[in-house]
Formats: sequence, C-alpha cells, structure tokens
Amino acid sequence: MPASPSTARAINDRLALRLLQREGALTAGQLKQLTGLSRPTVADLVERLTASGLVTVVGEAGELRRGPNAKLYGIVADRAHLAALDVRTEGVRAVVSDLVGRVLAEASVPIGDDTRTGPAVEQAVALVERVAKEAGADRLHTVGIGAPGLIDPATGELRDSTGLPEWHRRLVAALQERLPEARVSIDNETNLAALAEQRDGAARDRDTFVLLWLGHGTGAAVVLDGELRRGASGGTGEIGFLPVPGTPSLPSATDCEGGFHSLAGAAAIAGLAREHGLSGVGGRTPADAAPGADGPTVAALVRGAVAAVLDGEAPESAPDRFLGALADRLAVGAASVVAILDPGCVVLGGEVGQAGGGELARRVEARVRRMSPLATEVRPSLLGGGAVLRGALLTARDRAQDELFAPPQR
Repeated sequence: MPASPSTARAINDRLALRLLQREGALTAGQLKQLTGLSRPTVADLVERLTASGLVTVVGEAGELRRGPNAKLYGIVADRAHLAALDVRTEGVRAVVSDLVGRVLAEASVPIGDDTRTGPAVEQAVALVERVAKEAGADRLHTVGIGAPGLIDPATGELRDSTGLPEWHRRLVAALQERLPEARVSIDNETNLAALAEQRDGAARDRDTFVLLWLGHGTGAAVVLDGELRRGASGGTGEIGFLPVPGTPSLPSATDCEGGFHSLAGAAAIAGLAREHGLSGVGGRTPADAAPGADGPTVAALVRGAVAAVLDGEAPESAPDRFLGALADRLAVGAASVVAILDPGCVVLGGEVGQAGGGELARRVEARVRRMSPLATEVRPSLLGGGAVLRGALLTARDRAQDELFAPPQR
C-alpha cells in the first residue's frame, strides 16, 4: 500500500534532516543529489523545514557559477541544548552541546569518598546547571548519563550495586526534579564507550566487535551485527566477574575480587608494575585521580612503558617485561570473550587501553592468536576515557533528534 502524501512528506523531511546532521550544511541541489528526490519535492521540504524552525540558511556555496550563489541550508543548532555526564566513583564530568553536537561548555567536579549522598548529588546537579549557564542554554532538552554498574532493562534505572556510591542511583531523580522539562536517561559507561568507538573511534568499520574496558575497573561491551547487546538482566559484558586462572579465589555475586577484575583493574595493574620495579603508582586512572595525589596514574605508567620500549629499551628490560605480563593478563579475558562470541575484533578501551596504544594491542593479539583458532584483531582505543562522555552525548543527541525530527502525529 503506497504511503499517503503526508507520510511521504514526513519521510522525506526526516531523510533530509539526517543528511544535514551527518554531512553538515548542503544546498538544495546537493540535497536533491543525495536524496534522489525531484527538484520541486526538495524545494517543498526545504520550505517546510525552514518554516518549522528546524532548518535555516547558514551561508552560500562558494561555487563559481552564473547568477547568485546557491543557499546553504543547515540544522538550527540552538533549537535544543543537550547535556552529557560521565559519572565516576570520584567525581563527575559534564558537557553541554547544541543539537548538532558542538560542545559549548565543559567542566568537572571531584566528589570525595567521604561525601554524604545528599551533598554529592547536589554537587553533581549544580555542575550541570553551571555548565548549562556557561553554554548559554536556558533549558536542556535531553541529558544522557554514563555510569558504572548494571542498568535494569525493565526500568532503565541503575541497579543497587555493592561498591558503588549511593549518590549514583539518586542522580537521575535529582536531575529530573531540577530540570523537569529535560529527558534524563542513564546507561552503563562501557556500553556508551562502545557506541562512541563505533561511531567515532577504533571500531568505525566494524559491525561486530567487543570493547574491553580498562580503567579504574574492568568491563566489556558487545556489539553484534551493529546492535549493542545488553542481555536478559542488562549485564552483558560484566567481565570483571569472569572466573580466570591466576587469582587466589573466585568472585562472588556481590564482589568481583577473584575475577578478571583482580588481574586487569587499575589497582591490579599498579601492583603488577611494582612487581616489575616500576614503582610510585597509586592504582589510579586520569579520570579518578584526586587532585594533588602522589604518583603517576596507571595510564601514565603504561604510556611510559610503551614509550620506553618503542625508544629502543632492551628486550627483557623492566618496561618490556611489564608490558608482556600485562598483555598475558589481558589476553586471558580477551580470549575468553573470543571463544564465546567470535567477534573478530577486540578494542582495548578506557584510559589504559588508549595508553597502551598499538604496542599493547599487538602483544595481546599475538597471545590471543596462540590461545584461540578464531582470527581476532586487537585494536587500541582512539577515544580512551573520553569515550564515555562522547557516547553519552551521542545518545542524547540521537534521542533529541528522534523527537524533534519525528513525523507529526496524525
């Protein structure tokens, strides 16, 4: 059954808006070429979108041609403002952007372990309000939050989890109360990082891959056939609980100590560094390092070890042995995932994965190849710890655009 004229117009409008979002400003002629629509149809949709306040003239094409230059049409970027938060154990980072994703303001606030739940929530909410004010945003349309822990697939809420601060779970309700017009949602940090790596990072050419998150803790995100997989209880990728050899005990339902986390978490990597004579590491990552704390972060140490090896440090030197031992540990988790999912590609994410770069990825890939008959490429993250914030912002933008670009209800 052919679409009605109103439905066809709505479909054409949405197609044009998506092209403008992806390509940037376009002329009517370029829209005609990219959509395959007729010139009169494109002229009509441009008029409709301009009248609706979604599209405006942003300039002129600089082509040499007879007559006036063609007008360039672009999305009205300030039609909506978006916020994204990266919530960590020790603090929050927030950004505010316009509808096309251009970051207008960004800031962070540390939140100490001894901060009570109420004051911690207030600090996080005040941060969002301050960044929105700095961005010139009178109101926020959508707020996306990335946080550690399990998201309940039935409610979309962060589940109670031993070891994570209570203020994490209270944050969504507090933001919704202070920003009643905003659409506020929360997702697992590793899942958001995987979405960012797929759109803008190391997995741009992959529909199927696994992101192995290496930061303060460990996690994994699974993307199969272009879709993020969450599992029956929202726990796909809780690789920190994976029982592995090389640990003195087994993990429990409430504590991942004894699982893969005991081999690859920041504190474990710091201990491994000390075993190899690389001292002065406090088990921190750049995102959770407290201001003024002593010692380099784990990510900085990994980056330094890689630099020493690439600068010609002798084989079996302390940095070389440390990287080899770290690759051995990471390969245990990666090979376990490969044996079950056969993703073809594993991205070493988070601050530590990015710091290890191609050298650490190469070593992990070689060890996985020895342990598994399944061909697997291992790549370093291109976005590092910033992938969480980027993923939260991309998700917020997609949700806002889905609503603003949606066909009108009949």
